[in-house]
This record gives sequence, structure tokens and C-alpha cells, in this order.
Amino acid sequence: MTHRPTLRHIVFFSARDKGDIPKIVEGLSLLGKIPHSSHFEVCRNTQSDALSAEVDVVVYAEFESAEAMAAYKADPIYQKSIDIVRPLRELRIAADI
Repeated sequence: MTHRPTLRHIVFFSARDKGDIPKIVEGLSLLGKIPHSSHFEVCRNTQSDALSAEVDVVVYAEFESAEAMAAYKADPIYQKSIDIVRPLRELRIAADI
């Protein structure tokens, strides 16, 4: 049996201007420097689903506890990433499972 993290954090982003997608990826990639996640990745959406083109970038992170996720969000790098990405994004949808 494989170990499952306590929390999986998935966030979907769309860009106001598609030309800003690389800047969004760069800003979100800063989050990978925060040590509290057990797994972290930022990926551009391949847009292979013909029925949905709203999502441009996805963040996926795993945490061993709610406390680890809270520490991740409290890190100053988290706010720095928000400051970069928020003005460039249109949509942000987050799910914690």
C-alpha cells in the first residue's frame, strides 16, 4: 500500500493575457522554494481537452498535514508569488483534497 499525503492542493489559473503565461509560471515556480510541501509542481495546461480551454497553468502540491500547508502559506515567498501572479491572472480556482 502506498502512502498518501494528508492534503493535496490543486490550483488552476488562467491568464488575462496569454502572453503572460510564462511570467505566471515563473511567479508560481517560486512556491517550489518553500520547504513545507512533500511534492510540488507547476505545469502549463496542454489544452488537449477540446471542451475546456479556460485553464492555462496548474499548481499541484502535497502536504503531510494541515499545519505544513499553513506554514507554506505563511512563508514570505508565498506572498511574493501572489504579488507577481495576481495582476496577471484572470481565474484562480483552488481545491484541497
